[in-house]
Amino acid sequence: MRELQTARGTALTGNKIASGPEPPGTIASVSSPARPRRTVAALLAVAVAVLVTDIITKMVVVATLSDRAPVRLLGGFLTLRVTRNPGAAFSIGPSLTVVFAVIAVGVIVFILRTSRRIQSLAWAVTLGLLLGGATGNLIDRLARYPGPFRGYVVDWIQIPHWPVFNVADSCIVCGGVLAVFLAVRGVRIDASAADRQLAAQPRGAQHAADAPEPRDESAPASREGPGAHGADGTHGADGAPGAGGADGAPRSQDPRGGGGA
Repeated sequence: MRELQTARGTALTGNKIASGPEPPGTIASVSSPARPRRTVAALLAVAVAVLVTDIITKMVVVATLSDRAPVRLLGGFLTLRVTRNPGAAFSIGPSLTVVFAVIAVGVIVFILRTSRRIQSLAWAVTLGLLLGGATGNLIDRLARYPGPFRGYVVDWIQIPHWPVFNVADSCIVCGGVLAVFLAVRGVRIDASAADRQLAAQPRGAQHAADAPEPRDESAPASREGPGAHGADGTHGADGAPGAGGADGAPRSQDPRGGGGA
């Protein structure tokens, strides 16, 4: 009966009931269906911001700096110049333009497929940087001279002792560094902040909430419990032998062995 009463009070909404016993240390998912939508929205927002910034800056520098000498800023630390790069980021592999274009397409498809199971906001930002940067450079390879999948990428930012790069290149590098950092920290793509906090708790604390409540021994025994009998006076309501009648009061005993009134 107590188990039925406990089941009757169980909430019908919330985490689903496991179909079988879980091994020790298993952490149930506490994420809500809205979490993937929020992380996907964050990923796309970062990617669109990177892509728009990269396209606009390339258009501006091509229109204003193509026929001008390099512009030196910050005492020569930053130089703005327009260069055409047939290779990958930072002018790597200039003879592999088609290969890098195909790789960029594969990276974009992989990120879009992975986005459906992202729970971590940090991973959403990381993949958004990679998606926006890869898309920005891929547009150059598809739309610029000399033709599709062979187009030159516009680079325009130069700092001392570093190859010329653009906004997309810098976002790709930042995304790669963040990905390595999150992987070293053990942050999973499909783990939310609540899941990571639960995983950081000691194993005993993880199951404390699921443990049954201790039975209150001070509560009176049920009418059907052991020691509760009828009105014959052999057991009282507290189950003590020798107790009195139905009201639980002890009967007086006659010293000569006679019963009380």
